Amino acid sequence: MAKGIVTPELIEQLKAIVGEKYVYTDKDKLEPYSHDEVTDPHYMREPQVVVLPATTEEVAKVVKLCYDNDTVMVPRAAGTGLAAGAVATFGGVIISIERMNKILEIDKENMVCVTEPGVTTAVLQSKVAEEGLFYGGDPCSGDSCFIGGNVATNAGGNRAVKYGVTRDQVMGIEVVTPTGEVVTLGGKFRKNATGYMLMHLYIGSEGTLGIITKIYLKLVSLPKHQMDLLAVFDNLDDAIALTPKVMNAGITPVCVEFMDNASIKQVEIFLDEKLPHSDVGNYIIIQIAGDNEDVLDEQCEKIVELAEENNAIDSLVADPAVIWKSRKAYLEADRARSLVFSMEDIVVPMTEIPGAVQQISRLSEKYDVAMHCAGHCGDGNVHIDILKDDRTQEQWEEMLPKIQGEIYDLVYSLGGRISGEHGIGFKREALLEKYTNPIELKLMKAVKKALDPKNIMNPGKVVSINDEVPVQE
Repeated sequence: MAKGIVTPELIEQLKAIVGEKYVYTDKDKLEPYSHDEVTDPHYMREPQVVVLPATTEEVAKVVKLCYDNDTVMVPRAAGTGLAAGAVATFGGVIISIERMNKILEIDKENMVCVTEPGVTTAVLQSKVAEEGLFYGGDPCSGDSCFIGGNVATNAGGNRAVKYGVTRDQVMGIEVVTPTGEVVTLGGKFRKNATGYMLMHLYIGSEGTLGIITKIYLKLVSLPKHQMDLLAVFDNLDDAIALTPKVMNAGITPVCVEFMDNASIKQVEIFLDEKLPHSDVGNYIIIQIAGDNEDVLDEQCEKIVELAEENNAIDSLVADPAVIWKSRKAYLEADRARSLVFSMEDIVVPMTEIPGAVQQISRLSEKYDVAMHCAGHCGDGNVHIDILKDDRTQEQWEEMLPKIQGEIYDLVYSLGGRISGEHGIGFKREALLEKYTNPIELKLMKAVKKALDPKNIMNPGKVVSINDEVPVQE
């Protein structure tokens, strides 16, 4: 059984592989790796060592060394996750891919980008746009998250309505397995019926099955025109009900986002900027894009017409810099108010969002706690920030599981799941165990055991396969 043990001898061997400069053991250097964007102390763990390899070969040697020494390891990208998935829960070695930050190729003929995993999503988007191409993945943390982390967590984001989630962008990956072997799954080809689609096991596996060291991403032509619309409603049910009406009108938006009034007010305070109708408004933000400006104008007029029919108090073509700044500030605005909070990441059928949000609002009143809702109503993904505010840690730890239990009982009764895009990690591992169909859970554990029988790769995340828990000594 693997353990979270890092000996002085192991540290010296790691230095021999990547160089002394890229092996961190000092407390001040380890601290940033003790957490991701989950700031609840319950999920923070300081690793014993952080290693920064620069090549696939170095990653493979580090992994093989850990495997041979029965030392647990945790793959880590930029640490922008929201499920405590890249934290050294049981000690051991964090393997950070931050130095693997090169775009290796933009193949315009095949419309494929080949990249190392440590490239930020926004940089990749910018570089392919310079070539007249477009990458469809767009998590809200795009300015800071790494593309490797996007693949490992199957990140969603704003554009999933039209382009799909990260899984839909990936054509191939290179992976280092828990034993230190290297394999390429998929590639530049767009169709593949050659055996089991193993690539898709690794996408979204949250670093529990291996470390992704190279990625082949699908590109499309860069749209020539884009429009962003803001529809404001004083009733959240009316707001969210706009989404299916837009889609049934033959319009496929790039994204359809919503923010409830409490979120808007919090963002307004955080940005210190007046937002439209912030006193009563609930926002629906719709982006459309294409190559024909006249068609977009017609779609825009139709959306405004549908919004007015649905009792919108205002509809306007929005300044994209302003409106997206507001939407993407949702998380930081809540963190500025309450350093400790829990972001839930439920997904339900699109038509169930109004009822789900309505009942969740009642929980806010029941427990006398601030709960802000925003998310991707075009694909049924709702983010719920539950704020600790000035409660003691003891009060928080007593209250939070009760709220989560009521939320997830509701979600599953509506045909939903506990995570739409942020993943399971350490934060939701017990919840996955509780709410997942036993047969489905058995299959997940069988995959984990087959590919990582020592439970050495990021243990304690997603599913557990051993009764014995890895220990730090």
